Amino acid sequence: MFKKILIANRGEIACRVIKTARKMGIATVAIYSDADAQALHVQMADEAAHIGPPPANQSYIVIDKVMDAICQTGAEAVHPGYGFLSENSKFAQALDAEGVAFIGPPTGAIEAMGDKITSKKIAQEADVSTVPGYMGLIEDADEAVKISNQVGYPVMIKASAGGGGKGMRIAWNDQEAREGFQSSKNEAANSFGDDRIFIEKFVTQPRHIEIQVLCDGHGGGIYLGERECSIQRRNQKVIEEAPSPFLDEATRRAMGEQAVALAKAVDYASAGTVEFIVDGNRNFYFLEMNTRLQVEHPVTELITGVDLVEQMIRVAGGEALSITQDDVRLTGWAIESRLYAEDPYRGFLPSIGRLTRYRPPAEVAAGPLLDSGKWQGDAPSGETAARNDTGVYEGGEISMYYDPMIAKLCTWGADRATALEAMRVALDSFEVEGIGHNLPFLSAVMDHPKFISGDITTAFIAEEYPDGFEGVTLDATQLRRIAAAAAAMNRVAEIRRTRVSGRMDNHERRVGSDWVVTLQGESFPVTVDADPRGATVRFADGSGHRVESEWTPGQPLAVLDVDGGPLVLKVGKLPNGFRIRTRGADMKVHVRSPRQAELARLMPKKLPPDTSKMLLCPMPGLIVNISVEVGQEVQEGQSLCTVEAMKMENILRAEKKSTVTRINAAAGDSLAVDEVIMEFK
Repeated sequence: MFKKILIANRGEIACRVIKTARKMGIATVAIYSDADAQALHVQMADEAAHIGPPPANQSYIVIDKVMDAICQTGAEAVHPGYGFLSENSKFAQALDAEGVAFIGPPTGAIEAMGDKITSKKIAQEADVSTVPGYMGLIEDADEAVKISNQVGYPVMIKASAGGGGKGMRIAWNDQEAREGFQSSKNEAANSFGDDRIFIEKFVTQPRHIEIQVLCDGHGGGIYLGERECSIQRRNQKVIEEAPSPFLDEATRRAMGEQAVALAKAVDYASAGTVEFIVDGNRNFYFLEMNTRLQVEHPVTELITGVDLVEQMIRVAGGEALSITQDDVRLTGWAIESRLYAEDPYRGFLPSIGRLTRYRPPAEVAAGPLLDSGKWQGDAPSGETAARNDTGVYEGGEISMYYDPMIAKLCTWGADRATALEAMRVALDSFEVEGIGHNLPFLSAVMDHPKFISGDITTAFIAEEYPDGFEGVTLDATQLRRIAAAAAAMNRVAEIRRTRVSGRMDNHERRVGSDWVVTLQGESFPVTVDADPRGATVRFADGSGHRVESEWTPGQPLAVLDVDGGPLVLKVGKLPNGFRIRTRGADMKVHVRSPRQAELARLMPKKLPPDTSKMLLCPMPGLIVNISVEVGQEVQEGQSLCTVEAMKMENILRAEKKSTVTRINAAAGDSLAVDEVIMEFK
């Protein structure tokens, strides 16, 4: 077995690999750019090597720099993680030339399956059903438009060497095909150093389901079930689960056997993922094969007990698989939520800055798991587990140079309903401050009726949030539970305030019991009847809620028991109340005396400033181009400029017909959030 491996990556996946290597007694080497000098993966590794400036094309994907780090540190093998050089055959060849093991598949398999055009041809030859499309290379935008019309709109424009949603665009007409082709080429060149593009039919109402395969160099190959990855935003996965709530056993077996057959056709050896599009009748079509560890691999590990990183290392070391297909057993249900540094209230655009607070929920192993990571018997009802794969820490900085994903929160339960409820509580318990993040959106999805039922497609976000995410309006039952909790918490805060003031002897007696709780436009007159263990909060209609908690004023997280059920609130202090965030809702909750509430109703509301005649930069980023000029009349939907952030190009369009009166930025400028790019009349 190897004594030292280098991880040619950064962030959470580098930390993930280090954990398994440490468990196996293998020393690790991290690599880092200037921006990552204080990164978590650098702190966790046994040693680290500097490889250059922050941009990935000057550091993490420069093969010569990574090879220098290998030579300097004497690493015997390299784990590439995902992204960057993970599917780069030239990197694998360079390692082989130096006698360094690549913890991944053979070069031939990377070239055959890593290139989406070649992989589709091989799949067709292997009698694997594939999506209709044009497999040849496309030279320019005019040819892209012509081919799109031949295939038939809508089409998917994809980078041949792409992955992780980079270099992908859906086009519904000629204009979108032309723009999408150029943006895909630019993203592909910047992210992968390969700007080849192909086009295929976009299957409407599809589900994205993938099969995890694991092969060795001795002819052995197995599949470890499937992952449902249909909740996607901009073609990038947001929530995954295993198994899929849609597949039956016959379809699962057919997809798994076909995936293994495809892997064996190219002499695959390592962990890999075969992705399929599945229609409403459970017909499945080969999409692509990712010749690397997949971002969402933890959910497979949680339901199988198999450490995929360990298996990759052992296979790279020449070992045969110790697991047969008959040994694979899917136990329970696992869900993964990707925490992104992006603002859901601004169209999920990237957010950067310092993590002033970063407190993930505690990781908890499930009862039926042995120390070895393998299952012991059946999963008992009600048992749950929590796992958080992350690459950041409190006080660390989220950079504009890399992917916006900062953590993968996973929960496991004996069944889907249990795993879902565990995820709801875990998301509410996850404290992140200092940057925009998508925790509210993730919570909203967990409570969405379609997601709860499993009735989802890759169009879920576009269909259910067509105007973007604007927060959550909680139902009456949830509001009453939060109102009761806020009233009980307010009583605790008031008692503390009177004690601090030193003006009252019997503090609890002098704190009133009648209050009015106002939240999300609703007002609830309540009476708080306290006792040593908690409080009973009674409403005007005679109903009541029992609230118990050890929360004390100043704590940013309140874990309460309301009527015997958990309620987790993120809490911030406001005059006469709290800022409360829970289940995707972000609310100002006011707790006032009856007289204060009466006066508050008379106060005028403050109106937000008018920015309707300005184009504001929606996230920190680089202006790639300005598409209009001063004095030009623009139409609704017309492209105004392109902003690049975190390796993604974002086209900003006119919201209505108007005339450009002023342009405040130029190509190459770096702008902050809400800086004015241009003005209109």
